[in-house]
Amino acid sequence: MAIVLASQSPRRQELLQRIGVSDFKTLSLDVDESYPVGLSPEDTVRYIAGKKSDAAAALCDPADLIITADTMVFLGSERLGKPHDEEDAFRMLRELAGNRHTVCTGVSIRQGARYESFAVSTAVCFRPCADEELRAYIKTGEPMDKAGAYGVQSRGALLVERIEGDFFNVMGLPVEQLGLALARFGVKLL
Repeated sequence: MAIVLASQSPRRQELLQRIGVSDFKTLSLDVDESYPVGLSPEDTVRYIAGKKSDAAAALCDPADLIITADTMVFLGSERLGKPHDEEDAFRMLRELAGNRHTVCTGVSIRQGARYESFAVSTAVCFRPCADEELRAYIKTGEPMDKAGAYGVQSRGALLVERIEGDFFNVMGLPVEQLGLALARFGVKLL
């Protein structure tokens, strides 16, 4: 059996290593991330993680243990994806400044016919920020490949006043829940 992380996210790879999963393969997927209208944020990320799991299963051995994930940022009911350009990043960060938003990650684990999925939500509160701070942050390039236009694990942490819930979920992988789920698949990390 091989453990396969069907994600090219360096943050997810780092988090898996941090919790003791050092021997895993990565798989890059090109999956349509559309989803049905009307799903809750948690159901949306679980739905997309499931689509990724189906795509990965078609490329892997049935004995492989496949992990997929999808993370989205929601401000109220508005989904904030990855910014298209610097102005889009500025718009998102300006909306987040001084407000509370939710980061949702859906995770699926599959091995052959056995499948499990879950979603974790974390509340993140940004402090009020001046426009020049936001523009300086955007100039670092960090926001451009991240949902919600920030990375909490780097300079984006300077914008965060507090986090309510799983910090690692905001990075893209809720490791506590993942560890419990992996244990149910026979992968004991402690």
